[in-house]
Amino acid sequence: MLLEIDGLAKAYRKGARANDGISLSVEAGEVYGLLGHNGAGKTTLVNQVIGLLRPDAGRILIGGRDVVADPGYARRACSIQPQATLPIDGLTPRQAIELVGRIRGSSAVDVRASRARLVDGLDIGEWLDQDGRRLSGGVKRLVSFAMAAVAPGGLVILDEPTNDVDPVRRRLLWAQVRALGDEGAAVLLVTHNVVEAERSVDRLAILDHGRVIVEGSPAQLKERVADDLRLELVLEPGAEPPTPAPFVLHTVATGQRILATVPSTAAAAAVGWADALKRAGRVEEFSLAPATLEDVYVELVGRADALQNGNGGQGAAGLGGAPNARRNREESAHVGAA
Repeated sequence: MLLEIDGLAKAYRKGARANDGISLSVEAGEVYGLLGHNGAGKTTLVNQVIGLLRPDAGRILIGGRDVVADPGYARRACSIQPQATLPIDGLTPRQAIELVGRIRGSSAVDVRASRARLVDGLDIGEWLDQDGRRLSGGVKRLVSFAMAAVAPGGLVILDEPTNDVDPVRRRLLWAQVRALGDEGAAVLLVTHNVVEAERSVDRLAILDHGRVIVEGSPAQLKERVADDLRLELVLEPGAEPPTPAPFVLHTVATGQRILATVPSTAAAAAVGWADALKRAGRVEEFSLAPATLEDVYVELVGRADALQNGNGGQGAAGLGGAPNARRNREESAHVGAA
């Protein structure tokens, strides 16, 4: 394993545990996703891996070397794209990318070749020689990724790499993330973009309240919802959310959008219910599709919140819904890792 984390714990002054006994590992050539909502403990973990924070307990090894004892080595062994976009005022993207590559020890020839591949792959050539102060937030984010990837260390850490990036170039960026793993780097990818990350990661862990609540491959995690469908409702402006039908297993609302999880055996009933809401003028449109990794995330994080709050496992976010006997039988949160 290139990165090994064992029993990592970090609490802040008021006693809140940002990381609470986290254990995970990342192999060379693997893209490992770290998913979780804001405040779940992702960035705190990253800051400990690169030596900016000292853990209260636990061990971090990079290439078998203890980086808690030697944080300087962590910064030499890792390349990182931080959550905050790196300022490049007064530099062009060409200059910023090549400067980082040379600082990391690559030859001028290798840096130029790597920069050219990244610029082409991310489609940012039109801004290559523009002053960094004139770049949009999305382009700055892509340049920040290129700065981390131009001369990658054995471990590449990407903290929310797609923030502010337009949909077309997000696809290009995910392809470059995957390429880093394929070229032999261990990639620790921190994100809350569950659906897009699914296409690029080999394994992932979901964090909630500083703990790993599930770990496994995307396919393993989606086994949890293999018999479920996702019903998406878009409410008419000003419409009140409907009371969930008896067959609805779980719902979550975001603005005018409602995601409802329903069993595949209730597909016809779900379409009928949604169509009735549309005819009644409460729903603008709806769709029914197989459940995704996002549905696993919503279910698990909602259940973790509920268990912590002592309300018996009912999802904390959303509109409620009927009890799910199949999920209630699943006491272990870890897939292949418990």
